[in-house]
Amino acid sequence: MKIHFSGLLPEALLVDLPEIDQQHEEIFRRIEALKTTCFAEYFIPIDDLTDLLDYFALHFATEERIAAAAGLDFTDHLSIHEDTLRLLRKALRDVISGEHDAHSFLRYAEYWFERHISEDDRLFVDTLQAGIRSQSGAHRQPASACFAAQA
Repeated sequence: MKIHFSGLLPEALLVDLPEIDQQHEEIFRRIEALKTTCFAEYFIPIDDLTDLLDYFALHFATEERIAAAAGLDFTDHLSIHEDTLRLLRKALRDVISGEHDAHSFLRYAEYWFERHISEDDRLFVDTLQAGIRSQSGAHRQPASACFAAQA
C-alpha cells in the first residue's frame, strides 16, 4: 500500500509503521485545515473539532490493536491515551463555552501530539520492533516504562 503524505508530518516524526505514520499525517492535516478555517475565516467549526477528537480516538485504538496483536503490555500507554482524550474533550468544551479560543485548543493539540509521537510512540514502536526481532512472544513485555509520563 502506497501512502501519500502531504508533507505536514515532519520526517523526524515518522515511526516507520505505515498505518501509524498515515494516521499521524492525517491528524496533522486535520489540525492544519482547522487552523486555516479558524484563522482565515474567523469561524469555529465545532463539528470538525469534534471529528478531530474522534480521529484521535480512532488512532489510539489502532495503536492499542497493534500492541495487543504483538502481546505488549500497553497499560501505561493506554492511560496516556485516556488522559489525553479526557483533557482534549474538556478543552473542546471550554472552546464551546467561550472560556478558551479555538486557536489555543489547536496549538495545544498539535504540540501535545508532536511530543507524544517523538517520546511515547517512538518508544512504543521501538519496543514493538524489538519484540518482532526477538520473536520471543513467550511473555507480555511492557511497551515502555517511560509511558507513565504525564499526557
